[in-house]
Amino acid sequence: MLKYRRGPHRGRAALTQGEHHAMAVGTHETVAINHPTAKPTANIPCSIVIFGGAGALSHRKLLPALYNLALDGELPEHCPIVAFSMEELDDERYRAWARDGIEKFSRRAVDPALWEKLGQRIHFVRGRFTERADYDGLRARLEEVDRKYATGGNHIYYFAIPPSFIENCAAMLHEAGLIRPPDGDQHFTRVVIEKPIGYDLASAMAIDDRVSMHFDESQIFRIDHYLGKETVENLMVLRFANAIFEPLWTSRFVDHVQLTVAEDEGVGTRASYYEHAGALRDMVQSHILGVLSIIAMEPPRSTRARAVRDSKLDVLRSIRPFGDEDIEKFTVRGQYGAGLVAGAAAPAYRDEENVAPDSRTETFVAMRCWIDNWRWAGVPFYIRTGKRMPKRTSEIAIYFKSVPRILYNANPRAQLAPNMLTIRIQPDEGLSVHIISKVPGAQVRLQQVAVDFHYASTTPEAYETLLRDVILGDQTLFMRRDAVEASWSLVDPIIAAWAESPADPPLYAAGSWGPIEAALMMAADGRAWRAL
Repeated sequence: MLKYRRGPHRGRAALTQGEHHAMAVGTHETVAINHPTAKPTANIPCSIVIFGGAGALSHRKLLPALYNLALDGELPEHCPIVAFSMEELDDERYRAWARDGIEKFSRRAVDPALWEKLGQRIHFVRGRFTERADYDGLRARLEEVDRKYATGGNHIYYFAIPPSFIENCAAMLHEAGLIRPPDGDQHFTRVVIEKPIGYDLASAMAIDDRVSMHFDESQIFRIDHYLGKETVENLMVLRFANAIFEPLWTSRFVDHVQLTVAEDEGVGTRASYYEHAGALRDMVQSHILGVLSIIAMEPPRSTRARAVRDSKLDVLRSIRPFGDEDIEKFTVRGQYGAGLVAGAAAPAYRDEENVAPDSRTETFVAMRCWIDNWRWAGVPFYIRTGKRMPKRTSEIAIYFKSVPRILYNANPRAQLAPNMLTIRIQPDEGLSVHIISKVPGAQVRLQQVAVDFHYASTTPEAYETLLRDVILGDQTLFMRRDAVEASWSLVDPIIAAWAESPADPPLYAAGSWGPIEAALMMAADGRAWRAL
């Protein structure tokens, strides 16, 4: 499989210099797919304003991502970075703090010469998200840097803030005259909103209603960093640029699909958020359903954002709603208890800091989904995600139907393993094709072998990809309002049923693959979770 790094438009793909990815098997032929509207990011002047610019997300992800874009020559030269936050900082102290984050969390070392140039473009404005007067100070500083860097008044506002501040910040920006109406690609105002978008369908719709009072949908970038991962992006290339896969990608040949997102870490410092979210909201509603929509989508009519997002939305709207009986039989929740992870003792979820001692928050979810359309009728999609699992791994496993019970599969006591395609999202990005082969020797003995492909060099972090797309105005990898609402519509009945249930989530030992109920759910269908 060719590993592509996307070019300036979704319709253009090219390998970046120095990032030719060696695969375990095969040779390479580089192909650049050009689009007439493609343009380099270096030609797009704009100011990037980070609300919550002194927070953990900025320190660990956003600033290192912007640094790496600059290192690749993909951050516009006329692009100042302005942090807006409540901390007692000035430009120099903020720059030192920003460099600390880059040194600790960037995937590449700091280049002193590059940092000298980039650091001078970083500015800090002290302000409160809820105080109207502070936005006048932000406007004055932006007018200053816009003149200095000739940005043309183009602004990107990144809301690295709690969801409760989103509506207020949007309104204050509007009142301060800092939002321009859509005006093509030459003059723009864009806003990036971190997940979660709401707590349920009603709250998501309320947030979108308020934000859309000030921003057009074309200006709103609802970010899900999971969809910016290189392997997730390559799903479309795998499916639609390789003739050997797409004809098999149907209910005629596929038995079932498993999607696993496992984390070995616990809730950590996110307990305050996680207590009100849980695994279903935190992982399934956004990340996993987003990946599922790419796995199962129909070929879009083009690679442009609207066409791709339309195809993904069709999948979400085709997933069969969960009735009461489905929730009882084909959804499983769990909560980790004490145990061992990689040989180290791990506390129970209820013993974590900032977690209620009687918490019913789920840290594990497993479920079976049906996609009621022509392509996938009768093919179950199994999802599982959890914290404090034996290891950190994210994988898609496509199980193909078994060969007939004749020839090499005639013995009912020694059935052949099915062919399988596994796509590793993290940490070892790549894919494997599992086939049946003869064991060398005089006797005819069969075994399953994997033809493995992996990326041999480091890939861009998801936030690098997504921030670059915001600069370009490419919304392909971002969630559209109707898709957010469709995903909430699917999980809301499950959330309600679990909340009304008198039972606590079943416990599973830290370091295990979840509660026994998840294995029993699969066993009822005559299947089992893949051993990872």
